[in-house]
Amino acid sequence: MNDIPLTHILFVSTALFFIGMYGLFTRRNMITMLMSIELMLNSVNINFVAFNKYLYPNQLNGIFFTIFIITIAAAEAVVAIAIIINLYRSHHSIDVEDAGEMKW
Repeated sequence: MNDIPLTHILFVSTALFFIGMYGLFTRRNMITMLMSIELMLNSVNINFVAFNKYLYPNQLNGIFFTIFIITIAAAEAVVAIAIIINLYRSHHSIDVEDAGEMKW
């Protein structure tokens, strides 16, 4: 069986995390920022699965953490999309800079 080295997996995970961080800090659209946060969470999931496979191959702790993070990310996405839809309905914009000018 041809295994991928741990360093390659960690490189991909780090690249995904920093792409997500770049997207979070440079974008003004709330949906793009939400996608960037999800990308960062998925890079953490890759780390959990990789370390579980290489350090503790007979245990499922990393897999359980990954399933837990996926569940939390799904709930976070639902709440964030509901907030974004509500802001768009009331202010006709999902730009972050416009949110600072909104009066509640």
